[in-house]
Amino acid sequence: MATAKQSLITSTPDILGGTPVFRGTRVPVQTLIEYLEGGQTIDEFLDGFPTVTREQV
Repeated sequence: MATAKQSLITSTPDILGGTPVFRGTRVPVQTLIEYLEGGQTIDEFLDGFPTVTREQV
């Protein structure tokens, strides 16, 4: 059975060389971490990456 995290994040060699991305997108999870570390909000991240849903973050 897949965990919630596994259903929201995927990593396959065909997408960005296996970098973990939000499922159904090409947006790396690391990008969200960098936004938050840089002082930006989740709303700012979602505005910049509309293919990622609030439920995924």
